[in-house]
Amino acid sequence: MRTNRRQFLGLAAAGATLAAAPLSSASAARTKTLARIVILGAGAAGTALANRLSQRFDGAKITIIDGRKQHLYQPGFTLIAAGLKSANYSVSSTGEWLPRNIEWIEEAAAEIDPEAKQVVTASGKAVPYDFLFVATGLRLDYGAIEGMSLDLIGKDGIGSVYAGPDYAARTWEEMSRFTDKGGVALFSRPATEMKCAGAPLKYAFLTDDYAVQKGTRSKSKMIYAAQNKTFFSVPIVSEKVRMLFEERGIEPVYDHVMTRIDPGRKIATFKTPEGDKEIGYDFTNVIPPMRAPEVVMNSPLPWKEGIWVDQGWVEVDKHTLRHARYPDVFAVGDIAGVPKGKTAASVKWQVPVAVEQLAAQIEGKESTARYDGYTSCPLITRVGKAMLVEFDYNNNLTPSFPGIIAPLEELWISWLMKEIALKPTYNAMLRGRA
Repeated sequence: MRTNRRQFLGLAAAGATLAAAPLSSASAARTKTLARIVILGAGAAGTALANRLSQRFDGAKITIIDGRKQHLYQPGFTLIAAGLKSANYSVSSTGEWLPRNIEWIEEAAAEIDPEAKQVVTASGKAVPYDFLFVATGLRLDYGAIEGMSLDLIGKDGIGSVYAGPDYAARTWEEMSRFTDKGGVALFSRPATEMKCAGAPLKYAFLTDDYAVQKGTRSKSKMIYAAQNKTFFSVPIVSEKVRMLFEERGIEPVYDHVMTRIDPGRKIATFKTPEGDKEIGYDFTNVIPPMRAPEVVMNSPLPWKEGIWVDQGWVEVDKHTLRHARYPDVFAVGDIAGVPKGKTAASVKWQVPVAVEQLAAQIEGKESTARYDGYTSCPLITRVGKAMLVEFDYNNNLTPSFPGIIAPLEELWISWLMKEIALKPTYNAMLRGRA
């Protein structure tokens, strides 16, 4: 594959910018402390925190609690479900990313007690802390959709990209079978907050593109059921998606939230303002409601009022990521109760802020480090084309490469950012280097 000079320079600049840390822990003087720091979760946020904290603090006792043996590169799930990568593309071991000078308790957390300042593990072990970082990720609540279960994925036209790399591969098999012959493809998203909110749109575009490539698009009907009256939280991006849907013949329906699925009849039921409505399908990508893990949901840490009370996100200040009621607790990544930021790119910017906030607290200072809601979505629109959409809390587009990558244009270089550049950047982030 060949690039012209402008595209090559653009990609090089992109790689350099993505590799640069928002706040460099390496350049900051190490803070001496004997503090006991506990991290809940060894996913993207927890692993990046473990490395950043070990680099930033001298003498701290850092403990990470997570029973998962595998680390999953979740941005790769869409590529697996597009038949472009194998399932093992997203799988590595948890241990290979963790620094050697920390303690890893290889079991799940069962209880968080911020009053006693301790975490209790599944085996009953009490782990005291001086500072706690909640980085558990979120829970895919498939049980909230009546009739849906993980064992249905990869059968009878049902896919689900989010469920994991093996399930993403099974989703590809179902999507491929569908695009071989045509029919009705149904796409939707939940009404809860969710990780990578562009993923449902990406998969609708990819399915459409494969049907075009195979010559079955004229035999296919594509329906996208939006959970409200928009496709994306940023208005200008939502309008661009609407235009692309209209151009490609993807039919939208609004204010539709999936509540039930009947695999035998191949019918999905949606809650709407006019009552329940049924939509038949030959292929569907089921995306469940997303909520906090039970250990967080059942703790004192979630929001107690507002739109997220049934979702369990940790109540933190949206700029400092510090808990509103427990100043020795921070939340980073998907679990953080902030208006934007449930992407791996957001973690890259959140982690340094939280670490510097803690360093200032230990040193008795005020930190100017702030998270502005930066979120990035390489919004795939067809195989080989994507829009690199970056934005903040105020819905401002915040392109990293102005003049090189136009955020609302379908570009090959934006596709390369997703397919090639993103994973090395993600890996650098895990190591605390980006």
